[in-house]
Amino acid sequence: MGQEVPYPVANFSTVALPVDLGDFGSGAVSLMGPSDIFATLFEYGPESLGQPLFARQGMPRSLAAADFRPYVLRRGLSGQSGSQWFFTEAGRPFTLYVVLGSHLQRNRLISRVNDLIGSVTISPRTPLPAASNPTTTTSRSMPTAFTTTPTGAPWN
Repeated sequence: MGQEVPYPVANFSTVALPVDLGDFGSGAVSLMGPSDIFATLFEYGPESLGQPLFARQGMPRSLAAADFRPYVLRRGLSGQSGSQWFFTEAGRPFTLYVVLGSHLQRNRLISRVNDLIGSVTISPRTPLPAASNPTTTTSRSMPTAFTTTPTGAPWN
């Protein structure tokens, strides 16, 4: 059996993230109110490169209210809305998954989402040092190679 290699996951939220947070927001989205937002940037392994699902080049930098639907949610909670995008950037395959606390308020909430995704930079993958043991490294402790630039603190 092969070794499982963890890849970075970045979670962003307007609510405090629980200790038992799932990669796609389980544990957090149930805490969201109508004006809250949750987003995750999840990296897949290099075997996903070149696959049709990841054909889009570059993370979307501006989403529209029409991009959000209640049925996109991994765990449908009444009133919430979601959007998911698969893409490749900097030679790395990702999904961007965003949950809005209210589908009805998506026109108001989308500017905060766009502030966030417009501030994220994804760098090419840096190889782990030879001494690293991937079986004891978790995605939470790996260098994520994601950076964000504050744009008016949209997630306070």
